[in-house]
Amino acid sequence: MEIVSEQACFGGLQGFYSHSSTETGTAMRFSVYQPPATQEGPVSILYYLAGLTCTEETATIKAGAQRLAADLGLMLVMPDTSPRGAGIPGEDDDWDFGTGAGFYLDATEDPWSNNYRMYSYVTKELPELIKENFPVNNGPAGIFGHSMGGHGALIIGLKNPDQYASVSAFAPICAPSQCPWGEKALGNYLGSDRKSWADYDATELVKRGATSQHLLIDQGEADQFLERELHPHVFEAACKEVGQPLTYRSQPGYDHSYYFIQTFMEDHLNHHAKILKGL
Repeated sequence: MEIVSEQACFGGLQGFYSHSSTETGTAMRFSVYQPPATQEGPVSILYYLAGLTCTEETATIKAGAQRLAADLGLMLVMPDTSPRGAGIPGEDDDWDFGTGAGFYLDATEDPWSNNYRMYSYVTKELPELIKENFPVNNGPAGIFGHSMGGHGALIIGLKNPDQYASVSAFAPICAPSQCPWGEKALGNYLGSDRKSWADYDATELVKRGATSQHLLIDQGEADQFLERELHPHVFEAACKEVGQPLTYRSQPGYDHSYYFIQTFMEDHLNHHAKILKGL
């Protein structure tokens, strides 16, 4: 692991790091905020997954989470959103597919399957790297994210409830099998058999019996992508149908931006801290 940069921040340490990933076959970057509490011992860890076109820097710079994480004693880990420089023809052609758009899945279709393995990267390789290099406890983590990253947080939390005790999302893509962003990504990464898409669709996972004890979603009512891409009410209906607990909050006047995320970041960090510290 290579240290790209480290800066003092709210009594803790904000760092950016790089390493050679075996899952993606590329160099991967991520950021880690270590709260002041790490000076006294291991702390709970909270993963944040960013959205389309974003990097490990996006939420680190824009979300305003470090001060709150310092107060709550949470370590924040924010990975990049896809492999970069894999050399796949066309990976940089579209903003909503390929570079910056890994969709937190393991691709099965050529030419994507060798490198676009963000699901295994986030759930296996990165946690092991964090445990080896940072003072984190051995208990379950929390996971949250925005838009495509909200989709990632939901599917990862639902598929791995023992690994992630708390899950939340800002404006997540809740039913990717039913929206243009999701159809483009799932179709190209996983192939034309839509049955295989269900493994990476939060709504379908809930219908199939996947569960998570603690789910929180915030959605802005003025979000420009709400009706076409996000479909939170489809997910909400599926949760009600099967009895999956969900706190869904519709926020009037808020859009898809990081101003929205900044506004409700404290609520989400408190949501995770209460659960993780209660374990």
